Amino acid sequence: MEYGDKLFWLSVLIQRKYAQICAEFDLTPSQATLLCAVRNEPRQMAYLAASLGMTKNALSQLVDRTARRELVGRESSAQDRRVVMLSATPTGKVLGEAIYAEVSKRLPEIARNLDPDDQRDFERVATAVVDTSDLSPTTSDQPITQ
Repeated sequence: MEYGDKLFWLSVLIQRKYAQICAEFDLTPSQATLLCAVRNEPRQMAYLAASLGMTKNALSQLVDRTARRELVGRESSAQDRRVVMLSATPTGKVLGEAIYAEVSKRLPEIARNLDPDDQRDFERVATAVVDTSDLSPTTSDQPITQ
């Protein structure tokens, strides 16, 4: 199996474990990711769309579904009323924190069959990949108007 194939299957393992955790909270992976992204502070919808690699329309639909569960809310920015901010409701914040904690605790289980030295190497390499990656939005942070 080629290196690219192994990375593909690693992403499948991570996504499968993440989906299992999300299902335990009765959330889709997209809803859980959204909650985790806004659990600490409100974010601009345009920023979220770009950061999560979604179209503004897809994000808006996701927000609608999540808002119906009273987990997130939209509001206009005080500085620019065209800018829509998304924040977690009190219930959404608690749920987002719980999901984030559970993912942080259980996602490393994908490396449980490695010996301790390999587990440390895996953690070191994963950390280096994330630390040297540009996780900022790939498009400009333009306001989204609704």
